[in-house]
Amino acid sequence: MESLVIPVIILAVVAAGVALAARAFGKRQASARQARSAPAPDSAELARLVAGKLSEDQHRKLYALIAQGQAMAAIKFYYESTGDGLRASRDAVGALAAHPQPYRSPEPGAAETEPDDDDTPQRFPYRYRAIASKGDVTREVSSNMLNDEIYGRIRTLARSGDTEAAATALTKHSDISLKQAREFIALLDD
Repeated sequence: MESLVIPVIILAVVAAGVALAARAFGKRQASARQARSAPAPDSAELARLVAGKLSEDQHRKLYALIAQGQAMAAIKFYYESTGDGLRASRDAVGALAAHPQPYRSPEPGAAETEPDDDDTPQRFPYRYRAIASKGDVTREVSSNMLNDEIYGRIRTLARSGDTEAAATALTKHSDISLKQAREFIALLDD
């Protein structure tokens, strides 16, 4: 009888381990199924929102690229114009192609009621990390006053040649000096 106790204990431990693994695997599959069945964001609403980020010339050029069937060029143009991420740019161009939007000029009263992000930076509940590198030189800015939109505007300023305005905006939205901001912006030239 003593010779059977150890194998029975081992068998019970293995069975309990298999049962726990099967339960964890089942929960993981259920959460994956639930994530796949989550409703996708409304494409028409997305198109309306992203069309508002474009100037009249950008709007015209983007729709010209879409009409010519140059999806990759349209995504690249949107990415460079707005500074949104690559995935967000792809989704935005897809939504704009599926739901064409007319250009709407910004309302004059809206600029007076909304504070300008460059003048009054707000603090976000997370820290945003921006990294720029060229060759062996790498700089990082970490701040809870930055997000994708603000960093995109800073990159757009730097790429358009207005490096001083980009450096000033970066210092307003982070805790770095103007000299450090200029060094960071110099790495964004390409």
